[in-house]
Amino acid sequence: MFGNLSRNDWLLIAGFTILVLAAPIWLAPLGAGYPAIMEKFCIFAIFAIGFNILFGLTGYLSFGHAAFLGVGSYAGVWMFKLFSMNVMLSTVFALICAGLFALVIGYISLRRSGIYFSILTLAFAQMMYNVAYSVLTPITNGETGLQLELSDPRYLDNALGASQSIGLPRTSFFGIDISGGGMPGFYFCAVILIICFYLSIRIFRSPFGMMLRAIKSNQTRMKYTGFNPKPYLLAAFVISGLYAGLAGALMVATDPLAGAERMQWTASGEVVLMTILGGVGTLVGPVIGATLIKYFENIFSAFNENILNATFDFLPESLRHFAVEFSALFVGEGWFLTLGLVFMIVVIFLPGGIMEGIARIRALFSKKKTQDDAAEGSVVAAE
Repeated sequence: MFGNLSRNDWLLIAGFTILVLAAPIWLAPLGAGYPAIMEKFCIFAIFAIGFNILFGLTGYLSFGHAAFLGVGSYAGVWMFKLFSMNVMLSTVFALICAGLFALVIGYISLRRSGIYFSILTLAFAQMMYNVAYSVLTPITNGETGLQLELSDPRYLDNALGASQSIGLPRTSFFGIDISGGGMPGFYFCAVILIICFYLSIRIFRSPFGMMLRAIKSNQTRMKYTGFNPKPYLLAAFVISGLYAGLAGALMVATDPLAGAERMQWTASGEVVLMTILGGVGTLVGPVIGATLIKYFENIFSAFNENILNATFDFLPESLRHFAVEFSALFVGEGWFLTLGLVFMIVVIFLPGGIMEGIARIRALFSKKKTQDDAAEGSVVAAE
């Protein structure tokens, strides 16, 4: 199923691994070198990579992937509450739950294609959001969210004689503290991100990936050749759902709290923006898109009126008041307006996302180098 990787693929994996593991160093000058935000980068990058396997390879646009994110989160917290604070157990259980849920939703939704498929996935996600918010409150704890309590049984930890600390227990990876926003939590997420990135490359380069591209190119022609696209589509949908469930499991591994807001349509729309912004169907694009959106969300949403007043303190009072009022539209709670403008600019001028811009720059320098070499060759020939 999985194809062999070329030398360039292995170089890409090596470079990606170095960049991810060295993130605390090169993100520090950008004001994002602390573990909590780097964990977000890794988690949402995994979410976007999985979504890109479905949307980028098959062209099927899902507006309901946040449902799998929420299922993974709830499953992870329940594993912490009932059995053990070991994140491996919660992650495996979250993957099982998200995979089964994706299998059911995919089997129903993939009976339609195009906009009808998108609406079906959106409807399922909104149904799950309302069910988690108001119907299954004994399981999800409704709007308060599911969280750890001192009275939780944690049968496996108690049976193994795990030490009880004062207050709520912390998640761990075989004794290594994961929760609390420390560096071990970041590196745990980073290693899983690298593994997920490696698996995505294997899928892209495999015969299975070729089948998914054929579905995107011309599904009708593929049927005429004797191939049934439905099993491939369902497999891609389930794999994509597993990635989303894994991202949800990592969310609660680093912060053991699951809420229904993670299943809203806005969360599904966010991963669509990440993928399109970075570059649909590319390997690195979704990671770049997820990192940029979460970085700008952290930067722009932190601006308040006091910071803006201090920023424009050099202006006269009347101009300062206007500058603060105008800038407040694009920062703080209004930072989504900035995101929308950036998204519009990218879609209009770079339909292929940031990766298209990078490809254009590389082609420009490559063309210039070719012209220089040709000119140098002409001079030598003339001499």
